[in-house]
Amino acid sequence: MTPDERVEKLLSRMTLEEKVGQLHQAANLSESDGEEVRAGRVGSALVATSATAGNDRQERVRAATLNRLQRVAALESRLGIPLLFARDVIHGHRTVAPIPLGQAASWSPEHVRRCAEIAAWEARADGITWVFTPMLDLARDGRWGRVAESFGEDPFLAARLAVAAVRGLQGDDLGDGKHVAACAKHFVGYGAVEGGRDYNTLEVSPSTLHNAHLPAFRAAVGAGVASVMSAFCDLNGLPVAASPDLLRGILREGLGFDGVLVTDWEAVLELTRHGVAEGGEEAARQAFLAGNDVDMVSGLYRDHLPELVRAGRVPVERLDEAVRRVLTLKARLGLFERPYTDEGKAARVHFTPEHRAGTLDLARRSPVLLQNREAVLPLAAGTRVGVFGVAATWREQLFGTWTLDGEPGDVPSLLEAVREVHPGPDEVWHTNNLDEALDWARRTDVVIVALGETPTRSGEDHSVASLDLPAGQTEMLEALHHLGVRVVTVVFSGRPLVLTRVLRASEAVLLAWHPGVCGGKAVAEILYGRVNPSGKLPVSLPRRTGQVPIHYNHKPTGRPLSTFPHAYRLSDELDAPLLPFGFGLSYTRFEFSNLRISAPEVPLGQPIHVTVTVSNVGGRAGETVTQLYLRDVVASRTRPVRELRGFERVALEAGASAEVRFTLTPENMGFYDEAGTFRLEPGEFRLWVGEDSGATLEGHFHLSAVPP
Repeated sequence: MTPDERVEKLLSRMTLEEKVGQLHQAANLSESDGEEVRAGRVGSALVATSATAGNDRQERVRAATLNRLQRVAALESRLGIPLLFARDVIHGHRTVAPIPLGQAASWSPEHVRRCAEIAAWEARADGITWVFTPMLDLARDGRWGRVAESFGEDPFLAARLAVAAVRGLQGDDLGDGKHVAACAKHFVGYGAVEGGRDYNTLEVSPSTLHNAHLPAFRAAVGAGVASVMSAFCDLNGLPVAASPDLLRGILREGLGFDGVLVTDWEAVLELTRHGVAEGGEEAARQAFLAGNDVDMVSGLYRDHLPELVRAGRVPVERLDEAVRRVLTLKARLGLFERPYTDEGKAARVHFTPEHRAGTLDLARRSPVLLQNREAVLPLAAGTRVGVFGVAATWREQLFGTWTLDGEPGDVPSLLEAVREVHPGPDEVWHTNNLDEALDWARRTDVVIVALGETPTRSGEDHSVASLDLPAGQTEMLEALHHLGVRVVTVVFSGRPLVLTRVLRASEAVLLAWHPGVCGGKAVAEILYGRVNPSGKLPVSLPRRTGQVPIHYNHKPTGRPLSTFPHAYRLSDELDAPLLPFGFGLSYTRFEFSNLRISAPEVPLGQPIHVTVTVSNVGGRAGETVTQLYLRDVVASRTRPVRELRGFERVALEAGASAEVRFTLTPENMGFYDEAGTFRLEPGEFRLWVGEDSGATLEGHFHLSAVPP
């Protein structure tokens, strides 16, 4: 029997209540819920205790517990349909990788994919078959706590990493026991909530929706993502969970998504709070007809869909369509043949040397060197070092938000990692007392000051009004700096912070994000030169909080800053960011030259090839990210001043050069209008290649209309 035949046979045998049961996702399911499972009234279970489980310590998920529930479904229910077990495995399971924003700073789809594979294998070993990641919300406002879960401010970078994450999580065969169903979330626009305040309303123009917020979802659907989660925010006056135009129109018909669409936590119930549904029955009807297949935990589908179908207010064909998708996903995961998990598998799979090595590879590429005056880094042998600051002894805090299954004892602190890497017999001094730090600092050559925000200050429902470091941290740094000692600052964070004062008070600054279980080791290796830093900013760093939302790919306006005299947008601050998107230093230097474009004039619809020579002109081996930016100079709609349209990691020995080749496809050169129609128009294009969004090596070409 083929999987399709199995699904259709089951569908033909199911009662109305059993069909609806497949669309109900329970939370924190336990053996006391066995009767509900036995009756076929539960189709999937979210293994979490609350809507914001990422901010709480969760009980470790165990295969034995899930197997007991699965046996009830598979052996004691009338049709023996297995359960899907879902969990928020956002950036690693037991072996925790850097937060997604830190992963984006690697600009390495290869390493992002590898860490997604590790997360999938470890989660599957615990019985998890469905993970609610990757989060593809575009994040241009660092005040929003969930920027930590994002791939940053750029649609092109986010789209490339979305594909990497989906392919890493799902592999080539969902049923191989090593991979899981991914879920692209939150469709769509959630990252643009007003004021950066979580759960807030938002207004997004159709043009911005199609060109900024949809590309990563378009890429994930193209990569075969098994599920999508609808956002629970109010977009342009209608909650997304109740919008057939977004869910059935754009997602299903426009992007061609044919997988499972699940709501966010209690999003169906929240339609009553938004004020668009009078009660639970109407909320269930609106959400279901809008296109949501699975109701996450509200229970309103379970309670109301059967009667809605019987009353003719919901077509049975729509119900069968949704149930068919859920059953098909279970079949693809191999759950009908192998519903249980080997209870000894986790011990063999979790936190293996191979998984730690893969995670360390990504953690080494994630930190961004923001400043290195007088080449104070890397630290040389014989350097007397003190390690101070609130974050020097952090362990669990290095995990970042949404870490449900990491073990704090697995994490070496930065202090421990520095002491392990530090060469020679000299002691690495440490104290948490400022007076002692000031006294000991006089006897050092360099002080490493570890600062930052804990995960309790970032993540879901953790927006902030100020992007400055928490109170007292910058003052400690400045007190040390005033002594005249050389200061190296390491910043751990879940968002782009305002680091203006930090850069002034430091010779070197390394932005390490929340770097995961291997983060302390990776940072110490960078500080001592065992690893040459190569991370690049996936977000612009503001000078002050008042600059946000800020992003490099803004529109020119009718009075561009570059041409209109005294066109300052702010009266009390410079307009440019503190550091631009794509920025990141190395211990060596790279130059870009010999920019070549395949033809000065190209017929509309044809690709264009761009090559550039990258040279390592410094004294040591290193990696850089070659970045290509494009501008459509004159178009029928306003276009950004620059847009990332290609990037490539390049590793070079000292003195070596390499040629990097980019292909600009018609998709790279066009855009979507307000109706969602793709437009590719003739005209002049300018491009730049370099190490960040301020690249100056420039070329141009012209797209000509295709002759009649």
